Amino acid sequence: MSKETLVFFIGISLMLIPFLGIPENWKQYGIAAIGAFLVIIGYMLRRALYFTRIDHGNGERGDNSFVETTQQLFVERELQ
Repeated sequence: MSKETLVFFIGISLMLIPFLGIPENWKQYGIAAIGAFLVIIGYMLRRALYFTRIDHGNGERGDNSFVETTQQLFVERELQ
């Protein structure tokens, strides 16, 4: 089962919880647990999307946000 399908079924169960006749205390714990599962699955989906976005296709991952250079780019001048 894919993560997207799991989010769909968790959403359906979240909609059905108020109508199942579950005691109020259990209902609160159930909704909190479902919320925690949705947070975890949402994080995993965003992380997977990020990794596919930065994947170069050859097994390397990278982003052009920082490039270190060994050349001296600025010449230090004395103030006159």
